[in-house]
Amino acid sequence: MSRYRGPKLKISRRLGDLPGLTRKNSKKVAPAGEHGQQSRKASEYSLRLEEKQKLRFNYGLSEKQLLKYIKIAKKVTGSTGLILLQILEMRLDNIIFRLGLSPTIPAARQLVNHGHILINNKKVSVCSYQCKPGDNIKIQNKNTSQNLVKSYLNFPTLASIPNHLELDNKKLIAKVNAIVEREWVALEMNELLVVEYYSRK
Repeated sequence: MSRYRGPKLKISRRLGDLPGLTRKNSKKVAPAGEHGQQSRKASEYSLRLEEKQKLRFNYGLSEKQLLKYIKIAKKVTGSTGLILLQILEMRLDNIIFRLGLSPTIPAARQLVNHGHILINNKKVSVCSYQCKPGDNIKIQNKNTSQNLVKSYLNFPTLASIPNHLELDNKKLIAKVNAIVEREWVALEMNELLVVEYYSRK
């Protein structure tokens, strides 16, 4: 899967705070680029594009993946924007990040890819796995896995664990209790603009 490997602070300066992308903060205030200092009125298209890019970079998705999730969300009854966010929030890599078991979503993806994560006592190495209410998430009983996750837990990125998740810090066992609610989504954005962006495609 193609993923962004470039400078992360440059993206966060342009798009704002992206908790899933990086935990670093830039000292520079202006947006990245030689035209960052210039103030210009943003067009409707650029506003929609910016919101779409926030989703892509925060959750570490390719354009093709995001388009696929949009199509799935449109088929489900309800608010397309909210359903899209719920699909993205229930991805395994994001759940690991929201539990505080990794500092960023790319770090969570590495944990999953390297086989450190068990779901319902079965090893899962697919980052896009859709977690469901009732799923039990466990860290492998290996010293390397346990020590790595414990080191991450000592320096949490987010202030609190959302109410649809629960975590036993000592046993390193977590449970998904429900589908995430809109107010618990950590990313500040307008999901309706993303839906509008793709409706014109």
